[in-house]
Amino acid sequence: MNAKTIRRGSVRRGLRGTLTGAAVIAALLAATACQPAGGEDKGAAPTSAAPSAGSPSDGGGSKSAEPTGDSGTGTGDGGPSKDATGDSGETGGGNGTAYQDCKVTDLNTAVELQDPAGETPRHFLLTVTNGTKTPCVLNDAPLVRLRAGNDAPIVETLGEPDSEPVVVEGDGKAYAGLYVFGNDEGGEAQYDQSDRFTATLVAGEGTELGGTLLFDLPGRLDSVSYDDAARVTGWGGTEGLVMRPINQL
Repeated sequence: MNAKTIRRGSVRRGLRGTLTGAAVIAALLAATACQPAGGEDKGAAPTSAAPSAGSPSDGGGSKSAEPTGDSGTGTGDGGPSKDATGDSGETGGGNGTAYQDCKVTDLNTAVELQDPAGETPRHFLLTVTNGTKTPCVLNDAPLVRLRAGNDAPIVETLGEPDSEPVVVEGDGKAYAGLYVFGNDEGGEAQYDQSDRFTATLVAGEGTELGGTLLFDLPGRLDSVSYDDAARVTGWGGTEGLVMRPINQL
C-alpha cells in the first residue's frame, strides 16, 4: 500500500514538471512572436565595423594629405608661369641690352673717303661718335639715303647685318661702310649726284626712330655720283669689320 502511494506521487510530480516546462516554452514562443523581424531592438544605435588598418577609406582624409605639387603659383608644377615674360631690365625698347638706343641728338657724324686720289669716289666710311658718357645701342643697319628727302630710296644692305646690337660706349665710336657707285662707263653720261648722306636709325623693336643723322661729304668733295649698285653694311664696332666687305665691291 505504501509502495503504491509512493509510485503514484512520483507520477504526479513528473506530470507536473512536464506541464510546467510546456508552459514555459509556450510563454517564450509568445514573447518571441511579439518582437520585430530580425530580432533587432529599434531603440539601439546601429554600429559599423571600423576599416582595417592600412586600407584607405572612401573619401577619407588620407588622400587630401598627399602632396599635390601646387606651389601656389597656379602652374601646378611648381615652376614659373609660361605667360611670365621675365623682364631682363631692358630700357632701350627691346634691343636686348641694359642700355637705351642711341639718340640722333647725342651722336656726332663724320665721313671718310676710302679711295685714293684720282679714282672715282665709291667707298666711304661712316662714323658716329657717342657724345655722352653713357653707353647707347645701334641696331641692324642705318637706313641710308643718297638724295635729300624722305621719299628718296633707301640704299640696300650688303648681306645680312649682325643681329647683335652694337653698344657704343660713352665717347666711343661705331661704323658703317658705304658703297655708292658701280658704273664704270665714262663719257658724257649723266649720273645722279649727292652732296651729302642721311641715315635714319633703327630702334630695337625694328621701327624707325624720329630723327635722322646727316653726314657731310669730306672737304675736297662737292658731290659724288651714285647709282643702283649702292650698298651699306650694318653697324660695326671697328673700321675693318665694316669696310672689308665694302672694299670687295
